[in-house]
Amino acid sequence: MLFGRRDRHHILRRILIVEDEPLVAFDNEHFLREAGFEIVATVDGVADAIRIIQHEAIDLVLADVRLSGGGNGIDVAHAAHEKEMPVLFVTGACPIEARALAVGCLAKPYSARDLKAAIEAVEAMLSGQPVKKKPRALTLFG
Repeated sequence: MLFGRRDRHHILRRILIVEDEPLVAFDNEHFLREAGFEIVATVDGVADAIRIIQHEAIDLVLADVRLSGGGNGIDVAHAAHEKEMPVLFVTGACPIEARALAVGCLAKPYSARDLKAAIEAVEAMLSGQPVKKKPRALTLFG
């Protein structure tokens, strides 16, 4: 176990992963579950992501911008934004329109440690706390 499993008593507990690269999706799901997060679902397309956003309580959406099968992470972010769910883009290049729809952008490639630190930074920002540790690959919009 990389960081050890702990009970999470934080505001970002239930996570939706929207990623069309199977290895990245699997790694993120496995790592985050081991780190104490609850993974609501891991999906690779816009339609599935929007359906889950409309019917589940989600604390954070991790979304790639480029998705297969029509649509993209911006469409997912619009749906999450309507439900007041924060979105963290995890992508190679963060689009300009991301600022209006997401809390930040974590640039690929990133490590498991960077992903965990990015989520903690987003959580601090959303809680009005100072961001103590921010990975270099993370840009926050807040």
